[in-house]
Amino acid sequence: MKLFHALAVLIIAWCAVIGRSQAVTLEVRAGDSTCIKAELSASFSIPYNTSSSTRTAQFSLPDSATVDTGSSSCGTDSSSPWLVAVFGPGHALGLSFSTNGSLYNVANLTLQYNLSDTSVFPGADSSDVVTVVSSSVGIWATVNTTYRCESPTTFRVGGSTVTFSGTRLEAYMPQNELSPTESVCMADQASTTAPPTTASTTTTPAPAPTPPGTPERGTYSVNNRNGTVCLLARMALQLNVSYFSLSQNKTVQELVNLSPNETSVSGSCEASSASLVLTQEQITTLNLTFTLNSTSNKYRLSAITLRANWSDMRGPFLASNTSLDYLRSTLGRSYMCNAEQTLAVVPTFSLNTFRVQVQPFEVTTNQFATAEECQIDQTQMLIPIIVGAALAGLVLIVLIAYLIGRKRSHAGYQTI
Repeated sequence: MKLFHALAVLIIAWCAVIGRSQAVTLEVRAGDSTCIKAELSASFSIPYNTSSSTRTAQFSLPDSATVDTGSSSCGTDSSSPWLVAVFGPGHALGLSFSTNGSLYNVANLTLQYNLSDTSVFPGADSSDVVTVVSSSVGIWATVNTTYRCESPTTFRVGGSTVTFSGTRLEAYMPQNELSPTESVCMADQASTTAPPTTASTTTTPAPAPTPPGTPERGTYSVNNRNGTVCLLARMALQLNVSYFSLSQNKTVQELVNLSPNETSVSGSCEASSASLVLTQEQITTLNLTFTLNSTSNKYRLSAITLRANWSDMRGPFLASNTSLDYLRSTLGRSYMCNAEQTLAVVPTFSLNTFRVQVQPFEVTTNQFATAEECQIDQTQMLIPIIVGAALAGLVLIVLIAYLIGRKRSHAGYQTI
């Protein structure tokens, strides 16, 4: 009986192993030092065309994958660190990294596949080597910590998908081994449940946080390469974040004001896009991206990304949405809205704005151009006009009724 039980356990364990892609260890070295190390499993789903239909190739990163020493590097002052794994006849998986000094992240995820590999793409009508890139990858961690994510996490890269699982990786490593301190991904945090409590256990509920009040208004600007102001903003910002609190052992919602005096500013300006990056105390980074439609000459706030690593969080927080449509205005004009607005980003994060004026394109003489006011402000301006007109109309009606009544009364006296 014991032998049967042992065999059953072994069979279950073996099924679990073969049901999951093999973990691969990859290292990028510079001399005797390791700067990037990753232990992960990866699987790929890639659609491709045959002469008569569209098929989907599904395969995993094999344990024979190796680091391409020609493409991988620890980075320099002018280039990013790269980890490039090669496998099979012409396939590759690449991750580039960036950092702001306190956090590092996967800046780009690159997938290269060779359609002439008939073992993976049987019947493909092309023999091209295809490369696709994604720059919206939610993999990031605190510097000198290991990013850990056991949960399967899928990223879309072009029309294909890459799914990582059992991931442990670190870039900008100060030593050759992964740090024992970990930054746990949100998927793993969500799957962790609180330990049960017994009837005899008594707990004192934590006091509710005091609302921070209206945030202070700040002026922020971004310069282009020749040193002139290309983006100008004056606004008050408040973060509305839901996260798992270590001290309260539950998910909480917190309002955090951005303080202009504690916030550093960076960003960039291009012909059809501009970004404003606000970093507060190296633990909160808010990125606002504006895009310009050159056909309609209209611009909008199209993307918002928040990265936070607060002391009460179980791990770094990341929220991003690149398909937004806020703060719309016309090229050559600024956008203005004095009313409070709530810009929904993702279910766990929204941005509250107060007294906003922003111009991300065609800033001249470091001044805002003529403002286009938001619909809320226009409506609020109309309300007192409508109320005043209604009161004036009411007074006029009363006056007319009074005059008519007086005239009738006067006519009655004449008859008598």
